[in-house]
Amino acid sequence: MSTTEYQVTGMTCGHCEMSVREEVSQVTGVSGIDVSAQTGKLVVTGDQPLDDAAIIAAVDEAGYTAVRV
Repeated sequence: MSTTEYQVTGMTCGHCEMSVREEVSQVTGVSGIDVSAQTGKLVVTGDQPLDDAAIIAAVDEAGYTAVRV
């Protein structure tokens, strides 16, 4: 199992978290998502190594910016 952490900017509320969760959950291989608007952290787990570009693109699609930590 692989776990990757990202710092997301622009999230301010639970709706923001939900938007990020919905987009990231569509990335192939993602099995778990933990996202917090309060800390700006996004932790993604998968059964295989995940594609950073796909995760970052999904966060971008939700309207936010992410960088791998």
